[in-house]
Amino acid sequence: MSKLRGGGGLPPKPDLVQLTKGLSGGFLGILLLSYLSQTTEYPWLMAPFGATCAILFAAPTSPLAQPRNVIGGHLLTTAVGLVALYTLGNSMIVMSLAVGIAIMLMQLFRVVHPPAGANPLVVLLAGQEAVGFDFLLTPVLTGSLALVIIASFINNLGKESGWPLYWYGFTKRKDS
Repeated sequence: MSKLRGGGGLPPKPDLVQLTKGLSGGFLGILLLSYLSQTTEYPWLMAPFGATCAILFAAPTSPLAQPRNVIGGHLLTTAVGLVALYTLGNSMIVMSLAVGIAIMLMQLFRVVHPPAGANPLVVLLAGQEAVGFDFLLTPVLTGSLALVIIASFINNLGKESGWPLYWYGFTKRKDS
């Protein structure tokens, strides 16, 4: 078998603790958002949050899994989708442009979070009848915050803790 570029091969297998964190984090995150959607009659859940859980709980040390990226990426890309929908409509060209602009802005503002790249599509496919600018608050902000809060508990269980690596661009200080 050939090795990946860089000679690293596959990443190491996760241990039982990491597998359990992935299972419990994804389960609790989606369960909480689903429960809140049912009890409050507000839409706390959207499909990209499933992919957010995968990054938060399976790759918590990735820059893509840091709170700044999760919250900022979801808010920014949803705003792009909403502006596109309400100013340009929801044609194939608008959807394509909105996703491209969303990716570019996530890069520019250093809040890249791949699941958030789907948010313009979520907004544009739902249409003006289903989503308004309040969609930024619920489910986007509230759902992102809820997942980050759960991740802060799950990812700090056990001997290897210290999540997140950074919040707003400030790296955690290591005491020596």
